[in-house]
Amino acid sequence: MSVENTEAAQDFASSNSVEDQVAQLGAERDELKELFLRRQAEFDNFRKRTEKERSEYLQFAGMGTVRDLLPMLDDFERALKTECNSPEYVKGIEMIHSRMYETLKKMGLEPIETAGQQFDPHLHQAVERVETEDAPDGAILTEFQRGYFFKGKLLRPSMVKVAVG
Repeated sequence: MSVENTEAAQDFASSNSVEDQVAQLGAERDELKELFLRRQAEFDNFRKRTEKERSEYLQFAGMGTVRDLLPMLDDFERALKTECNSPEYVKGIEMIHSRMYETLKKMGLEPIETAGQQFDPHLHQAVERVETEDAPDGAILTEFQRGYFFKGKLLRPSMVKVAVG
C-alpha cells in the first residue's frame, strides 16, 4: 500500500470518526435539552403547587382561632335564651353577641341552616332520634347546637334532633 493510500484511509477513518462524534454530540445535546425541559416543567409544577399550598394555608389560617371562639359564641346564644330581669344586661349581652358574630362572619364563618331541612350526615350530627308521625322521616326537629362552615369548609356539624318514621 502506498503512502498516499494510507493517508487517504486515515483521512477517511478520521472523517468517519468526526461524523460519529458529531452524531454522538447531537444525540447528547438532544438528551440534555430534553432533560432541561423536563426539569424546568417539574420546577414550574413545584412552584405552582407550593404557591397553591401557601395560598390555602393563608386562607384557612384563621380556622383554628374561629373554632376556638365558637364555644364563646354558643355561650352568648345560651345567655340570650335565659330569662333576665335587667334589660340593660340583656342589651349588653346582645351587643357583645352581635359584634362577635359579625366579626366572625367577616372572617368567613357561615351558619348551617337546619330549620325545615332534612338530616344530612355530612352536615349534621344526630344527638337524638324521636319517633313521630308529625314530621317526615329524617326531618330535623330541633337544633341543639348550631353548626358552621368556614369559607365553604365544614367547621363544625350541627347537633340536631331527628324525626324517625
